[in-house]
Amino acid sequence: MTSPIDARRRKDGSLDISFYADQAHSLRRASIRATPRAIGRFLGRLATPVLRRLPGPDLRTSSTLAALLAATVALPAAADETCLSPYMPKITGHEDYVYVWTLGVEGLGDGSDKLVTVDARDNSPTSGKVIDVDPVGSRNEAHHGGFTDDRRQFWATGLDSNTIFVFDVASDPANPKLVKTIADFAEKTGGVVGPHGAYALPGRMMIPALSNKDGTGRTALVEFSNEGEFIATHWLPTAKEAKDIPGGEFADGYGYDARVLPRKNVMLTSSFAGRENYMRPFGEVAGDAEAMKKFGNSMIIWDFHARTPKKVFQVPGVPLEIRWAQGKDHAYAFTSTALTSKLWLVHEDEKGEWQAKAVADIGDPAKLPIPVDISLSADDKTLFADTFMDGMTRVFDVSDPHHPRQIYEKKIGEQLNMVSQSWDGERIYYTSSLLANWDKAGDANEQFLKAYAWNGKELTPRFEIDFTGEKLGRPHMMAFGAASLYAK
Repeated sequence: MTSPIDARRRKDGSLDISFYADQAHSLRRASIRATPRAIGRFLGRLATPVLRRLPGPDLRTSSTLAALLAATVALPAAADETCLSPYMPKITGHEDYVYVWTLGVEGLGDGSDKLVTVDARDNSPTSGKVIDVDPVGSRNEAHHGGFTDDRRQFWATGLDSNTIFVFDVASDPANPKLVKTIADFAEKTGGVVGPHGAYALPGRMMIPALSNKDGTGRTALVEFSNEGEFIATHWLPTAKEAKDIPGGEFADGYGYDARVLPRKNVMLTSSFAGRENYMRPFGEVAGDAEAMKKFGNSMIIWDFHARTPKKVFQVPGVPLEIRWAQGKDHAYAFTSTALTSKLWLVHEDEKGEWQAKAVADIGDPAKLPIPVDISLSADDKTLFADTFMDGMTRVFDVSDPHHPRQIYEKKIGEQLNMVSQSWDGERIYYTSSLLANWDKAGDANEQFLKAYAWNGKELTPRFEIDFTGEKLGRPHMMAFGAASLYAK
């Protein structure tokens, strides 16, 4: 296995080197900041004479350095709850807090987007209650977000304003604070707009985006350092640009999610639509035949280290969230398609080739339930799938990933979007909002966070919060926090 390394030269001439090694399938991490000469002396004391000099300029692909460092430094295991980046610590016990990135609603409370902190501790006097609200002072179409690799900051994105809001969650996990705003995302990235999510890499953040400055679906993956400095833009290929790779004729340039399987050195991306679609009311889009042609129908397997596409899959109907399996021998991921209501499997076959196929229906595709989010359990046996239009969550046994079977379903609300589960799979959380212009109207416009217990057979309510009643807004992305992550 080749272990990824990220090296960045600082203004003072020193190097920041972060490396990850897969030792017995347990991801381990360390970082060094020093001058090249000092690092060379360090290696000289630990290594054979051939490694007494710092490796050449292409540190990113130097597996020798990674192996040396991984073998000589004792490190804690690094992973995460079931859907987040593998490059960060995980909460294996009970989460203390649920952070909810929430869209502001004009005339409701302060009208601003905000990070809402909910107490999830069972024995707390404020359990199931909002304990902190951090407004950003504007409405930006709050959408997704993610932690940095040290899990000390939470980066939250605004699809409409192209702004990234950075919250400190480590200093006081019960009371996050906005500490930085990246307002020039489009300018720095060469015209990329619609930052969708934030995915931790070693010392940096990968931002999958949805659009570009002309509003169409052609978009890119963007990298920033943890300090908020722009690093690189990787444009998703079109059919013309991908003509020399397998499946290149299916490349459409659209983007949505991006997830990494480090031990296979692969990244998988999915596709949605451009700004001209996602910022319009859904009814208008659905009634516009030309607009309905402007959705993504592709997924791409990348060489992660090189950031180059290897193969394009035709996945009709807008593939959205990607969930890699966790098992050490499991080389596959699931996604769901919003417009065709299918569960898809992307897997490595016995020849080492990557393939994609539909493996199950999610609800009745003829009724257009619109699958929007999925969550795969840590043991890779159970998958939750949410559908927006009917407000249902469906649970699949995916022990055999090639032949999933539905084992349970429950109506959560009039509309339903995100689902998040604890590492042990015993607690499941749901939120309601999809996009401000796509949410339902009238009485069906329920806006909630709902928490359930899952015993492997059924969901039992724990608590719920009415985000409209509490004048908070439209709850979207959830992330977990725990004070133990930052204990000295």
